[in-house]
Amino acid sequence: MPALSALLFLDARGKPVLQRDYRGDVPLAKVAERFMAKLNELEETGGAAPILLDGNLSYVYVQYSNLYVLAVTKANVNAAATLVFLHKLIEIFKHYFHEASREESLRDNFVIAYELLDERMLLCCPCTTPTAHPQFTEAKILSEYIKTDAHRLAVQARPPMAVTNAVSWRQEGLYYKKNEVFLDVVESVNLLVNSNGTVVRSEVVGALKMRAYLSGMPECKCGVNDKVLFEAQGRTGRQKAVDLEDMKFHQCVRLASFERDRTISFIPPDGAFDLMTYRLSQNIKPLIWVECQVDKHSRSRTEYLVKARSQFKERSTATSVEILLPLPPDAISPTVRTSQGTAVYAPEKDALVWKIKNFPGGREFLLRCKFGLPSVAAEDEAQGRLPPIKVKFEIPYYSVSGIQIRYLKVIERSGYQALPWVRYLTQAGSYEIRMGGT
Repeated sequence: MPALSALLFLDARGKPVLQRDYRGDVPLAKVAERFMAKLNELEETGGAAPILLDGNLSYVYVQYSNLYVLAVTKANVNAAATLVFLHKLIEIFKHYFHEASREESLRDNFVIAYELLDERMLLCCPCTTPTAHPQFTEAKILSEYIKTDAHRLAVQARPPMAVTNAVSWRQEGLYYKKNEVFLDVVESVNLLVNSNGTVVRSEVVGALKMRAYLSGMPECKCGVNDKVLFEAQGRTGRQKAVDLEDMKFHQCVRLASFERDRTISFIPPDGAFDLMTYRLSQNIKPLIWVECQVDKHSRSRTEYLVKARSQFKERSTATSVEILLPLPPDAISPTVRTSQGTAVYAPEKDALVWKIKNFPGGREFLLRCKFGLPSVAAEDEAQGRLPPIKVKFEIPYYSVSGIQIRYLKVIERSGYQALPWVRYLTQAGSYEIRMGGT
């Protein structure tokens, strides 16, 4: 990334609270004034944006409460990377000062603030012009050697391992009496069914959520039943494989290793993080199917017969099932009977809320609801405006995509034995079924 020329913290009036000139190639005394003039000019025309151009200068800024955090450059910088850098800088200042949005907090801690501004930038001084490049952004690592007065060490500590190599997300010297790593495979099902009963959208959005409580600097390796790997090994047909799309990894994952042999190899951060997210867009059979039959018994009385059916294997059980059944806004005195669970009328939602604590696979439950309306014409008009049925659920120990963690290994040079735990959970994301006639 090309170098930045300067960083400034400005108050709401555009007066500098903190500023750091890295290259000496911009008129710093005029920068704040020109930036505020340009910003006010564009705000009046409704064209304000996070990147402003002023001649040969580029202003990239973030507004945080009553402060502007401004990066100034003459170079053709990566604007998106600079914005991420500014947001990370705000996070670090919040970590140190708690009230980073207050001018007094920055002024009272200006020594630490300037240390952070220098450490956040990689300063290089060749014979010509000094340059400043953004570097690591982990607040916990910076805290190890840039101390506040309350935590300053009597003896200067040596730079932590995270500063001197690529492992900026993990500090050294961690110790746990019991070394454990927990991996949760969490999948959310997004489904939309139209009023004819046709599935018009279905996808699975998944995440490998990890909690690592490991001593030292462990090397972890994780493998899944990836279709690309199985095809490369000629194992198609013998084992179920999944075709993962839009895979995104935590920064700790070695991408070169994954591209080479599809192994997820990494040194984990301490605590909780998302190791990987993915998506599958193939057609997914609805796990819980809901049908609603509308019967008009008289000019002012209407009855709903609702069938909820679980379409997964009997050995699995859905928990915390909640089915939101929309009613017309002017429904009168709804009465409800269910074969399982409880249903209550929620007038603030114009809906019945049917809750089923446990819903085993291969089962069907019924709900009957009778209610009055001012007139059948009103009911017909309301029926056309009703929102879809919404369903929430969780199915523990179940993976709708079929993804499997084939192995999870922890290797550390001290040789300790770690306990890996793997769990699966499928849940409803945006899960909607439109009623007939809507």
